[in-house]
Amino acid sequence: VQLQASGGGLVQAGGSLRLSCVASVRTFVSYTIGWFRQVPGKEREFVAAVSRNTGNTYYQPSLKNRLTMSRDNAKNTVYLQMNSLKPEDTAVYYCATRSVASNSYSQYDFNYWGRGTQVTVSS
Repeated sequence: VQLQASGGGLVQAGGSLRLSCVASVRTFVSYTIGWFRQVPGKEREFVAAVSRNTGNTYYQPSLKNRLTMSRDNAKNTVYLQMNSLKPEDTAVYYCATRSVASNSYSQYDFNYWGRGTQVTVSS
């Protein structure tokens, strides 16, 4: 399993970015894909996820109003649309998936990780 995140960059506060994550898997629809972010010195935190098969989405409650996550199973790709970005959203954003089904969205329940894409929001 390989994941490749992209779409990060430098944006002004109030702006938007769309992150993408392409997964190299055979049956993409069978994988739950999550987005996490991390700043130096802090633990990786859950941002959003889209479930396997049903495509249901789950969000960090504090971020929910500014995020939209979607998946395109034909392209093995998930997207994270982030709006009204704030300087505190600055982090490296990672996409991840897992080989064992779980109802948890802790980073410890995801065992495949992409390399991350840097998002920097200037004030």
